[in-house]
Amino acid sequence: MTTARPAPPVSKPFESVPPVSLPSVPLRWERREPPLPAAAVLAVGDAVPALAAATRERVRGGARLAVLADDEAALPAADRALLVLGAEADLPWADGARYLGRDAGLLVPTTARPVPAAALWRRVIGAADRLGVLVPGHALVADTPAPITAPEALDAFTRPARTDADADGAGDGLQ
Repeated sequence: MTTARPAPPVSKPFESVPPVSLPSVPLRWERREPPLPAAAVLAVGDAVPALAAATRERVRGGARLAVLADDEAALPAADRALLVLGAEADLPWADGARYLGRDAGLLVPTTARPVPAAALWRRVIGAADRLGVLVPGHALVADTPAPITAPEALDAFTRPARTDADADGAGDGLQ
């Protein structure tokens, strides 16, 4: 009898890719019509807690979603990221989050097209055989996560990130 190993509750971390551009060919974005079908939703910075809470509720409701998250303790609040993958109908909504669709195997905003083509950018960021995300200002590469099995694992991401002021007591209201 084979027993299944439990999947990690939330896959971590992203490998952040420095901003890339090809020699003499900068990344540009054009409006895409019609939009791509949504395959993921991405929150960065202050939008992370709302997306984490919405994702937790969708998973509790039976949605089958996979989640990638940065190690929030190691990053400034503005740099935290949370990516949720799943069927379009199962994806959560959160204010400030951005829906992504697949273009040549790369996740990009549903309403924007990278120029040059997504297939080229997928190779440039090193995502030829991995999950790649390209949005204005961010390129992320990671292994594809398994669906989340423990919605409470998202609890840590529902709280706003600590700031440097919080760490020294200045942001907690204590005198």
